Amino acid sequence: MTGTIQLQRDFFKETKNVIFSNDEFTVSLFKYSSGIEAIELLNTRGKMTVLPYYGQMIWDLEFDSIDLKMKNMFKEPKKADDIIGTYGCFAFHAGLIRNGCPSPEDDHPLHGEMPCADMDHAWIEVSNDHLKVCGSTEYVMGFGHHYTANPSVKMFAKETSIEIKMEVENRAATDMPLQYMCHTNYAYLDKGEFKQNIPADAFTLRESIPEHVKPTEKWLAYNASLQNGSAALKNLDQPEMYDPEIVFFADKLNQYGEQAEFEITSPDGTAFFTRFSTAELNYATRWILHNPDQQVAAFVLPATCRPEGFLAAQKADTLITLKPSEKRSFTVVTGKK
Repeated sequence: MTGTIQLQRDFFKETKNVIFSNDEFTVSLFKYSSGIEAIELLNTRGKMTVLPYYGQMIWDLEFDSIDLKMKNMFKEPKKADDIIGTYGCFAFHAGLIRNGCPSPEDDHPLHGEMPCADMDHAWIEVSNDHLKVCGSTEYVMGFGHHYTANPSVKMFAKETSIEIKMEVENRAATDMPLQYMCHTNYAYLDKGEFKQNIPADAFTLRESIPEHVKPTEKWLAYNASLQNGSAALKNLDQPEMYDPEIVFFADKLNQYGEQAEFEITSPDGTAFFTRFSTAELNYATRWILHNPDQQVAAFVLPATCRPEGFLAAQKADTLITLKPSEKRSFTVVTGKK
């Protein structure tokens, strides 16, 4: 049996309040000092914090006392117009009509309009074996696009993984371009080893340099060694080389199988994984960054195309087109092994 808790913004106060509990789960509502509403979900293995009205970001994720989120400079979410102004979450939904790092010719913010979207509705589904935070937002623009996005995230009883889902419907009378990425910002695992069920050489180094990346001579030399094959990045054993960021792409994953699975494992046995359908998400990005302020090992970011902006995807013919009333959904299972 599944029950539903319909949420309202005035349910959220500065003091944390429990709204549901049983032997497996506890659900609490609270509000950050920034005014952003949050839901804390606990199972017997860990906890997750979701921002139900703020793009349904997953702000925190912890299992077995291990923090899965990247090191960052934000102590709490901040109200912002784009993701750069609040870059401290574990995961966000990137897209949907635009995505990726914009080129100078693009007209969209980094990772599009969805990350900080103001959600219209939010609710929690309660079942014997899981909790599911659901939301809905309508995007409509005069003389532009019109869609409904329905993200959700599911936490399971006694499990250390979550299921992240996005469903989008084109509600306009004309076709709609679609770019989507499930952007999980995983913690940096020192000396962590990358593993995946696709060939290691399927990954190629990003050649474009986004505006936010400021190359150094050392970084350029390291990139050149990765490009010519004199160096490889299979383990996180040279953190001094990952500033600014190192990014790899893997394209057309469906040529390797119906399911893609990636993981990173540290010498102490800590391991994170991500699994998804290549029919839904046919591209993968690997993002690595290590400096005193930010440390991340996003071992895979599943997507519908490379995150190099709208115009690049249009040129590469990797944009998805939704017909009027057409729907698409994307599901990612991720967490600690």
